[in-house]
Amino acid sequence: MTTPDDLTVDYEEGGILTTKQLDKVILSKGAWTTIIFRYQTWVKADQEYSADKYIIRRYQKRDGKYAPRSKFNITNAKQAKMIIATLEGWIDEK
Repeated sequence: MTTPDDLTVDYEEGGILTTKQLDKVILSKGAWTTIIFRYQTWVKADQEYSADKYIIRRYQKRDGKYAPRSKFNITNAKQAKMIIATLEGWIDEK
């Protein structure tokens, strides 16, 4: 049986880890699980990994397995900071 702790964005192709997970935080667990991942992608032309990227993924649990259902890519640190500032502003209004 799979658990949220087992879920990853690591992806290997041709013997190269093309998507390398650096960290993750499980935001919610249950029939619908939400996880935010920090990762890097392999840039073949540069022969090195990209700057950090972020993705929020939602998984649905069925028959003991988690299936990806939706995702939102945060493409760079600037966008991540804008999301943080917006959420903090909304939360501070209350």
